[in-house]
Amino acid sequence: MAKQTSKELRSLVMYSVFVRNHSEEGNFSALRTDLDRIQRLGVDIIWLLPVHPIGKIARKGTLGSPYAIQDYRKINPEYGSLDEFRSLVDEIHARGMKCIIDVVYNHTSPDSWLVQHHPEWFYRTKDGLFGNKVGEWLDVIDLDYSQRGLWEYQIETLKQWAEIVDGFRCDVAPLIPLEFWLKARQQVESVRPGCIWLAESVEPLFTIENRARGFLSLSDSELYQSFDICYDYDIFAYFRGYLDGRNILSSYVEKINQQEAIYPDNYVKLRYLENHDQARAKSIISDETSMRNWLAFLYFQKGMTLLYAGQEVGDDHRPSLFDKDTVQWRGGYDLTPLLARLYTIKKNPLFANSRYEVCALPNEILHATHSASGSQMIGIFSVSGRSGVIKVGLTDGVYRNLIDNQEILVREGSILCMGEPIILEAPKNQNY
Repeated sequence: MAKQTSKELRSLVMYSVFVRNHSEEGNFSALRTDLDRIQRLGVDIIWLLPVHPIGKIARKGTLGSPYAIQDYRKINPEYGSLDEFRSLVDEIHARGMKCIIDVVYNHTSPDSWLVQHHPEWFYRTKDGLFGNKVGEWLDVIDLDYSQRGLWEYQIETLKQWAEIVDGFRCDVAPLIPLEFWLKARQQVESVRPGCIWLAESVEPLFTIENRARGFLSLSDSELYQSFDICYDYDIFAYFRGYLDGRNILSSYVEKINQQEAIYPDNYVKLRYLENHDQARAKSIISDETSMRNWLAFLYFQKGMTLLYAGQEVGDDHRPSLFDKDTVQWRGGYDLTPLLARLYTIKKNPLFANSRYEVCALPNEILHATHSASGSQMIGIFSVSGRSGVIKVGLTDGVYRNLIDNQEILVREGSILCMGEPIILEAPKNQNY
């Protein structure tokens, strides 16, 4: 783990935006007009998917993937000018939020500025041709980090953007040498002290397969030496596996609890129900009561919460990365009041520094606790919307559900869950 990583990052909420599809206009100016609404959700960090020009050769779709970057040091003119980008970031900062941008350093478009000026910095196939190690990424070619000149260029680029933004989400970070990330973090710190580093860590199978083919693929444990935050992909398959009926709820819970033991004390996981690479949560969790429970559990989890733009209105359509495909802002229901309330709950210091445990109970109910220093937060989440009697180990009496302010009666150490999420704060029972 990066030793300077603060546990306070676990109290934050990040909101992910693909500028092209966030509005009909698809530009910085339109996003700027939406900042007040985003802030009201309870957001600390806005993450912008890549804002750079997109290559024209081998494009996917009509507009191309934002991850097939043509020039790391320029702004996509479809979104606006550099001045308009600066203005957007200034407006984000004026509202007390931070802004991070995507860094796509494993590959570029086949017609990138670097291909034209430094072809020697690219990976070559056995035939001596440009290519990439992940075959289905047909619109990009890989960089070669054995070339030290590439390191200098990339780090200098990071430092230039760090003069404007507060951090970086680093695409497929495991495919790039750890030593590069360590050096980049050290040098960027001189420009942006406290810069936020988020790694798109990958699924275990992706790492295993790449290593078997003789290619670099860093584990989460390795990435934590340089990055503040890693994706939740080490266990995400068990979450989706439960929703798809491929594994039981306790299998997912077992993996959550295991994270507490295998990562450093100040590890920070990015927790999400969906992101731009995954199906919308609404397309899988159709029941609104179940959705409220999963969202409450998402915020309760130890780690930074991620929302993908449109999730707050129950959009069930994942926008294309390759075409104009605007978020469906009339997706079905408005989760804004719930998200705003969960945001205030998440600011309790216990969520940043606690012993965290989760248990799967009958009737598909999750019982989770954060405990430290004589106090505890207790969460009850009926992810199927079913009722149940839950033993919570609290002194009998009346407590208050922090989510909806309703009274919760504890009798004989148990409460009745009626299918809605419950979060309680109480003194820690040393015998519990």
